[in-house]
Amino acid sequence: MATKLTYVNGRGRGELIRIMLAGVGLEYTEEYLTTKEQWEELKKSGKLLFNQVPLLEIDGLELVQTGAIARYLARKYNMYGSNDQEAVKVDMYYEGSRDFYSVFIAMVFTDENECLKKAKEVMVPKYLPVYEKILETGNTKYLVGDSISIADLGLLECLLAVEEFLGMELMDSYPILKEYYQKLKALDRITTFLKGPHRKMKNTEEYVATVRKVLY
Repeated sequence: MATKLTYVNGRGRGELIRIMLAGVGLEYTEEYLTTKEQWEELKKSGKLLFNQVPLLEIDGLELVQTGAIARYLARKYNMYGSNDQEAVKVDMYYEGSRDFYSVFIAMVFTDENECLKKAKEVMVPKYLPVYEKILETGNTKYLVGDSISIADLGLLECLLAVEEFLGMELMDSYPILKEYYQKLKALDRITTFLKGPHRKMKNTEEYVATVRKVLY
């Protein structure tokens, strides 16, 4: 059964799933919600447990909730550490990345300049030193061990946003993290994703208007 992601044609809460799908090398199609009528029909279909998207149809399942989807992919494709001790570290670092990324998610609904101000003055100083220390003290290729995990891809989403919206120079004080980030981007599957059609552009007025019209 073909894998399909249903969401709006933008990043939002769907971009982590796209990064995860790219990271595991899984081919998939996308269906974009563009009208209120389409959204109402999807809700009537019974596929949305909480009447929320993104929706990932995979392995005969209809999965909702971004975190649950990401974890399903991580467990299925062995991106969750090699034992319970590693798995809990993966969870901690992944959850930290979700808190970090929350400020960028908010840009669709609140003032973008205020979000970026908070990102630069609050979130970057809070989270980058933590991940720098994790990499320094762990002395491993990735955040947990020498295999890529959901924690790495969650952090990748954050660092991509930092580079795009705030500039790479903010990472200059964190050389280990910066080198790690460059290595992640250089992975074949990630490079292909970043240059390909599944990678969405940053918010435009048209995209924000579509989200507000279709989903709210």
